[in-house]
Amino acid sequence: MTLTQKAIDVWSMEPREVVPGYRGRFIHSQHTTHAYWEIDPNRPLAEHAHPHEQIVNMLDGTFVLTVDGIEHELSAGDCLVIPGNVPHSGVAKTPCRILDVFSPVREEYR
Repeated sequence: MTLTQKAIDVWSMEPREVVPGYRGRFIHSQHTTHAYWEIDPNRPLAEHAHPHEQIVNMLDGTFVLTVDGIEHELSAGDCLVIPGNVPHSGVAKTPCRILDVFSPVREEYR
């Protein structure tokens, strides 16, 4: 099997504001969605849940993520796994860049 792929410059892609202050760029594989977020400080992300497993990868900044009532202050280099259907919310304390990996694919982000 020969596979030809071209590298993707994620940060040059046009972002989409999903909720106020949360701009995402989305890459999809057969089984995952990778969401590259740029997040403005002090913009709350309302509590929500989805069936997708989510791995939060902090690239830059400080983000307070509350998962099932437990608060986590994350900074560059930190990762946190959120199981599917678990309620979570958050707010950026500083400008942030976060990579979220979702499985299965988040069809609403296509």
